[in-house]
Amino acid sequence: MSRFISSRGPRVVGIGGTTRPQSSTERALAFALRGAQESGASVQLFGGAFLHSLPHYAPESRELTDEQHELIEAVRSADALIIATPGYHGGISGLVKNALDTLEELRLDERPYLDGRAVGSIVTAYGWQAAGTVLTSLRSIVHALRGWPTPFGATINTLETRFESADTCSDPKVVEQLRTVGKQASSFALAFGAVRADAYHEVELAQH
Repeated sequence: MSRFISSRGPRVVGIGGTTRPQSSTERALAFALRGAQESGASVQLFGGAFLHSLPHYAPESRELTDEQHELIEAVRSADALIIATPGYHGGISGLVKNALDTLEELRLDERPYLDGRAVGSIVTAYGWQAAGTVLTSLRSIVHALRGWPTPFGATINTLETRFESADTCSDPKVVEQLRTVGKQASSFALAFGAVRADAYHEVELAQH
């Protein structure tokens, strides 16, 4: 008996950004997603402009917008996520929180909310005081959504670190940290998928 395994690779969805175009938060998220790609993942980014298009989530409403449906379906099919938020007054931004609130629509799924999914965390803040507090808060939200926070979470002090363009960061160490977040999300998705019956791996058993 031989076992042939073909895999399309894990799907990693990134959620994060601000209302400001080309924000440091969204650029940091893009760096992390490239780290996931380097580990063989396919990626999808929901940035600030998209998050800004989402209406305030109302759990009593049965009418969902096309954008809400797009986010819900992407997360539903994801094997891992990376969430990036700025630190605003000691907490995550309302923009990102609203996107996470929208995931309440996954409550009745076979894998409800973020169950069984690795979730990488990134926090940007103008100074160090908010960074650690917000990272802890973000990880607590991931736990509440039944996700698995990756061991490494990246905190970035934008007072010291600049993202001059989508492909340029002033601190190589920060780039490596972001790549680590992405690689861990992808690698943990592979580990979970190896034992999940509904995983993305396609396995064929052949008799010889």
